[in-house]
Amino acid sequence: MISNVSILKNITILYAEDEEALKEITLNILKGFTKKQLVAKNGAEGLELFKQNESEIDLIITDVNMPVMNGLEMIREIKKINPNIPIIVATAFSNTEYLLEAIDIGVDKYVLKPIDMKKLLQLMSQSLLYHELKDLYIDNLTHLPNRNRLKKDLEDSNKDLMAMINIDKFSTINDLFGEHNGDRVLLKFSDTLQKYFNKDKFSIYRVEADKFLVISKEYELDIQEFYDLCKKFEDFIEEDPVCIDEHEIDLNITIGIAKSEDGNAYKYAQRVISYARKKFEPILIYNDSFNIQESFEENIKWIKKIKNGVKNDNFKAYFQPIVDTKTKEIYKYEALVRYIDEDGTVVSPFTFLDIAKKAKLYPNIIKIMINEAFHLIKTKNKRVAVNISFEDIASATTMEYVYKVIEENSEYASSLEFEILESEEISDFSEVFKFIKNMNKYGCNVGVDDFGAGYSNFNMLVNLDINYVKIDGSLIRGINESKNQQIIVKTIDEFAKKFGFKTVAEFVSEEEIYNEVKEIGVDYSQGYYFDAPLSYDEI
Repeated sequence: MISNVSILKNITILYAEDEEALKEITLNILKGFTKKQLVAKNGAEGLELFKQNESEIDLIITDVNMPVMNGLEMIREIKKINPNIPIIVATAFSNTEYLLEAIDIGVDKYVLKPIDMKKLLQLMSQSLLYHELKDLYIDNLTHLPNRNRLKKDLEDSNKDLMAMINIDKFSTINDLFGEHNGDRVLLKFSDTLQKYFNKDKFSIYRVEADKFLVISKEYELDIQEFYDLCKKFEDFIEEDPVCIDEHEIDLNITIGIAKSEDGNAYKYAQRVISYARKKFEPILIYNDSFNIQESFEENIKWIKKIKNGVKNDNFKAYFQPIVDTKTKEIYKYEALVRYIDEDGTVVSPFTFLDIAKKAKLYPNIIKIMINEAFHLIKTKNKRVAVNISFEDIASATTMEYVYKVIEENSEYASSLEFEILESEEISDFSEVFKFIKNMNKYGCNVGVDDFGAGYSNFNMLVNLDINYVKIDGSLIRGINESKNQQIIVKTIDEFAKKFGFKTVAEFVSEEEIYNEVKEIGVDYSQGYYFDAPLSYDEI
């Protein structure tokens, strides 16, 4: 249904493109499928045509790079007038930052140049159907039943056996290869899912962007047999990369399996997949031995320990060296929080940091870390980087404290650096711009941490006035054995150098990884190959 282009015969399109040859070819084809075409040679013309013909226009197709006003600037203005108008962006694959910016604006679809006309017509049909048939129970991209359909179906039976399947860090694929290619990956993943889980025996849903659900139509199916089938699927996905054009894209997935007679299978599947991720298990079956109640009690225990730890000085910074990759000489240290238990045990942040954030106790930790950093700077003349989250930056109370401490230590401020956690979503860039501007006044360098994890936004790097970018450890671990990781890290490094900021590789744990990072040309390196995080006294 979505690929049917007959829906286009009665629509009017606005087409903005400055390249005459491409415009002529595309326009001639569009004339054969659409009722009317309004043509602009730049964004300014396109915007004016839209203002004059808003009630008539059904769909917009636009280039990005155009004179006078580019396509993204035009889209911003048009979205102010009509936020629901379907828009398709045509751009080159190399212009990743434009695709990322288009996502923020709210563009529906993307087509890569040179334009595949068949694909363009399909995207046009999809965009229109998306806006016209919002209440359908079918996922637009994969044609699988969606979350709404799932909710209705779950009402019909309390007895369920299901597996929730999550593509790990899928947003990274969108950021590195473009959303268009991300959609192609999802389609191939969906096709493979349907081949492994026969439709006569299983129902398959796409419940979120990167989450799928497989429900057995036979509740009495042996759960171990179901596990074996899921494991076979997981092995296949992780052993065989998805091929998109000339690109091989490696996928990792996490699967949570649950069975219930009282209507709780979906809830259990959500819980066990979260538990599996925490334990770094690719596939787990939910059962009472996990004792989720026990984990709740552990959370409550840590909330109390964090509160008391702030008062009793249990939190200390440990400092991991960051070295010049070429010389291995220490350039600076990263301050990493540790909890020192009553018996002297040093507890890593993996145990308590997420709990601190969810319990709104994290601002206390950033305050401690800044003071710890200045203590090392002043007493041992070292350069120190401190992690800071967007939540910290957006908090007026936290930032008031940060500025106060920096002001009190202004003569040492140029030795303090901040690493903005890129893996956490930034909802208001104006706050980040303001923070960086203020830090520059004090002479503090600012970098982006964990780049390559989460939703990695190349466009963000260009627009933020940062000094360096730290490449996420997931891309550095095993880089000596993965050609794909080498290509991605080299791309990030070249991109960074093009825009004038340094690069840092974290999780450099062995000589082979160090040699690969050094060959790529990453400026600085950090990891256990050089040294573990050190206490103040050990430095």
